[in-house]
Amino acid sequence: MGSDTQIGDKKIASVNPATGEVLREFDCAGASDVEAAIARAHVAQLAWAQLGLRRRIEVLRKFQKSLHAKKSEIAGAITREAGKPVAEALVTEVLVVLDAARFLIDNAWNLLRDEPVPHGNVATKLKRGCLVREPHGVIGIISPWNYPFSIPATEALAALVAGNAVVLKPSEVTPLVALELAALLHEAGVPPDVFQVAIGDGTTGTALLHSKIDKLVFTGSVATGKRIAIAAAERLLPVVLELGGKDPMIVLDDADIDVASSAAGWGAFVNAGQTCLSVERCYVHRSLYESFARACAEKAKKLHIGNGMDAQSDVGPMIHERQLRIVESHVEDAKARGARVLAGGARLSELGANFYAPTVLADVTHDMRIMREETFGPVLPIMPFDSDEEAVRLANDSEYGLAASVWTRDSKRGEILARRIHAGTVMVNDVISCFGISEAPHGGVKASGVGRAHGRFGLEEMVRLKYLDVDLMPGMKKVWWHGYGESFRRQMEGFLDMQFARSLGARLRGALRAAGVMRRKQL
Repeated sequence: MGSDTQIGDKKIASVNPATGEVLREFDCAGASDVEAAIARAHVAQLAWAQLGLRRRIEVLRKFQKSLHAKKSEIAGAITREAGKPVAEALVTEVLVVLDAARFLIDNAWNLLRDEPVPHGNVATKLKRGCLVREPHGVIGIISPWNYPFSIPATEALAALVAGNAVVLKPSEVTPLVALELAALLHEAGVPPDVFQVAIGDGTTGTALLHSKIDKLVFTGSVATGKRIAIAAAERLLPVVLELGGKDPMIVLDDADIDVASSAAGWGAFVNAGQTCLSVERCYVHRSLYESFARACAEKAKKLHIGNGMDAQSDVGPMIHERQLRIVESHVEDAKARGARVLAGGARLSELGANFYAPTVLADVTHDMRIMREETFGPVLPIMPFDSDEEAVRLANDSEYGLAASVWTRDSKRGEILARRIHAGTVMVNDVISCFGISEAPHGGVKASGVGRAHGRFGLEEMVRLKYLDVDLMPGMKKVWWHGYGESFRRQMEGFLDMQFARSLGARLRGALRAAGVMRRKQL
């Protein structure tokens, strides 16, 4: 994490990864720029919160309508800056955000309104309690390049409907998509200072972390997430950290090979494998192993690789050559340690600098980097297992725990295994689509992070819980106030017997003893 960078000192460029075209250049926001944005956000947030939940929901309704009308335009902008095919931009980004808005429009009122808290203790029956959900204030969001629209938008919508202001620091690779999101929100009625975009590199993110935000939501690498957690701990800044995964796919001996191999290919190659929920480890029962691996390789070879703007493209470019070099190093390490390349395994330089062939590897082991480190590229490594016990052990043998999948014709068997896998989400007979289920929480365990996005629990991340207690007898002294003594002690014992003794007789005797102290306290 770097030092202050003032505006004009450093520039970043948005580049089309398929063509190398520079789409636009930006000045990096420095610490003073971020501080000014946060100050404006704090002032604007007060009026936004006072606007009321119903009116904020109406703003979301307008946002949803506008996004739907501009769906093709937004998908094209995502493809030009992030590379993925337009069809994927529509399904994995635009659709996800439209549905996230739908969820909040339908549920935010019930999830955010005051919630009565009943009291079971007899001593507190003369009180009325409720949970009040208050906005944190200003939420800082640092979002990644792989899903530059759906990740920050789903987080921002939850923060905004809860009454917060948001300052978004997008990836320096995909700032234009963030500006598209800002334009949609502002057009729908979110005031400019309630949702702001701070464009810049890592120094801008550092400035946001150390600014006067009230909570930070970060999606990115484990290494950066750990540094953020350390810095946040120094000031007890609450954080949500989604730090990626090394998601396993378990194919049991009764799985449908055709269906499961198609799922493995999509799960490994969607967005050129640059998905935190990608299938990055595939474990197949030995009885299906060779036929499954062949099916995956055959399907990988048939994929159309090209510019995401081409409607025929199944897989687009990787985001930049730095990420491609990581993929290359993982594949070369696997080959050197004995892995077989069944498909791909090389750059497609004739298409451009950032294209890598969808790759299927067989005979991988946990000694290889491809099975230990997050690859984040179009590679499907496949390894055999002999029993359900071994499959679960292999799936759990990772520092990550974001998501996983189990493939079987027996749903009950799949569910039993799914419950034993250490991950934030486990799907039976599907992959990745959990991210698009707006009601389902998204997040991981172990090194995959802390906290949740999406659904009820993602919305809960955007508020502070306050317990509000109102005594209904303001003129009555409380029996537990001062004025102790031996008599009071015995009467308190009676009070406990009245509530918790097993026999009816003991409870009645306790009630008589407790009544005495209540009368005495009111004298």
